[in-house]
Amino acid sequence: MPAESPEIPAPPWRRSRPAGAAKRPLSQDMIIDAALVVLDREGLDAVSMRRVAEELGTGAASLYAHVANKDELLELAYDRILGEIRLPAEPDPDRWQEQIREIARESYRVLGAHGDIARVSLANVPTGPNALRVSEAMLGVLITGGVPPQLAAWAVDRIALYLSADAYEGALYQARQRAMGASPEQFIAEYFGQLHGYLASLPPERFPFLSKHVDALVQGDGDQRFEFGLDMLIGGLVRLVPQRD
Repeated sequence: MPAESPEIPAPPWRRSRPAGAAKRPLSQDMIIDAALVVLDREGLDAVSMRRVAEELGTGAASLYAHVANKDELLELAYDRILGEIRLPAEPDPDRWQEQIREIARESYRVLGAHGDIARVSLANVPTGPNALRVSEAMLGVLITGGVPPQLAAWAVDRIALYLSADAYEGALYQARQRAMGASPEQFIAEYFGQLHGYLASLPPERFPFLSKHVDALVQGDGDQRFEFGLDMLIGGLVRLVPQRD
């Protein structure tokens, strides 16, 4: 039996690969994780198949075995984020208004923590498992609380739209603030200071209400205005619900 040939050593100029340096096989979860890193650091517009592939140290072509395209990637990332929303353990008919407020506040907090991700839900009906989980919870709270199913269905849609629009606008303001290199307090003071001055300068004979009530128009921060809008939505829904005998 011939002796085995000795192993040929690597040339000294070829750098050896350290143990454990082999690339891990990609998975959909890894791709979503990388997309969220890019999203939180650079914003939604920066998330692309090429950019996410760079984050993973691979080529964009390797992502398509796990994600069909950028649209699917964004939907998957959005649904992953919705999984962070804490929901009531079960509907309480005596607390349905407060439970809806709790879900709305949680959703607003989670969406606001991830830049402009809320834009993904606009002109789109999210149907991922976590999106369905949130919708099921909201619908269950409303119907259990005595809201007729049709009103409850429309209310879930309108409240979700309010949350997404408000969170998205907040992200746009944050982007403008970062572009200015200002703190949130500095941005608010400068932006609303200019707005106040402009509205106050309007000719009162043409804009009697805007010029007179300028202080009221610029009063309140984003959280206060969010709570006011939520009160309007829920209060309006309460008035539409038929009273039980």
